[in-house]
Amino acid sequence: MLWSDPRDEPPEELRTVQAKLERLGWVLAVVTAIVMLLLLSHFTA
Repeated sequence: MLWSDPRDEPPEELRTVQAKLERLGWVLAVVTAIVMLLLLSHFTA
């Protein structure tokens, strides 16, 4: 690799979108877990 070659980093815009999607995935996982717990407690009671 030459010193003049561009770095293999994605552009700033793409990095921000990836970070938002990662946060959205965590939020979705937590919401799904809460809904499942509520459903399980509702049907077992």
